Amino acid sequence: MSDTRSGQVVANAAEVYDQFFVPALFAEWAPRLCDAAVIGEGQTVLDVGCGTGVAARTAAARVGSSGAVTGIDVNEGMLAVARRHDPSITWRQGAAEALPFESESFDAVLSQFALMFFVDPDAAIAEMRRVASRGGQIAVAVWCSLEETPGYTAMAELLHRLFGQAAADALRVPYAMGDTEQLAERFRNAGLDPAPTTMMGTARFPSIESWVHTDIRGWTLADVIDDEQYQHLLEVALVELQPFASTDGTVTFAHPAQIVTATVN
Repeated sequence: MSDTRSGQVVANAAEVYDQFFVPALFAEWAPRLCDAAVIGEGQTVLDVGCGTGVAARTAAARVGSSGAVTGIDVNEGMLAVARRHDPSITWRQGAAEALPFESESFDAVLSQFALMFFVDPDAAIAEMRRVASRGGQIAVAVWCSLEETPGYTAMAELLHRLFGQAAADALRVPYAMGDTEQLAERFRNAGLDPAPTTMMGTARFPSIESWVHTDIRGWTLADVIDDEQYQHLLEVALVELQPFASTDGTVTFAHPAQIVTATVN
């Protein structure tokens, strides 16, 4: 079963997630995250909550054959997809709150849009600090608040009206760490000196149909909304989400995020 609170998806949803969510939302952020962590040739890098591995693969291209990248995620379905993409990267199953690595093992530690799903985000940040080497870089990306993301504000409201609060809350969870000061405080509590930077991104879907398919079939709602409900949602969305579509049918809307960086002392 999917878990709407922790962002855990079933195996078939992981495939949809990789095929649709990654290009729509995540791909543009992987290079930015690697830039923020100053990842370069020969480094050792850990991607925490790696999902299907887009950030890890970007890091691997930068560290080259003299470096090494490890991706870790609690979800085996995500990792199965990641392994198919790039078997040269080390993929590990494990929790962010108890990373199975020695202290000071990595030159850089990344986490792209996963922190909000960890059972204990504070413990996860502390673990990232522990496994990063002295002088190493930590870079963590989280989405800004839902209110700053108009497309998903509209989608969450639509889900709430049609299916109730629980369905809408599944879509709200990714935006739960949008408060910059609260986010920075988590890093300070772990003994880090954080530098949050807000950046504008763009959500891009080929169509409203693709957007709905991605959000439902590629997310934790995959086994919450049945086929009949899905068809009803699609019919309503084609009308009510039309303002986000261009004349050619493609969908774009602002999708800002924060990248928090810190150097381990």
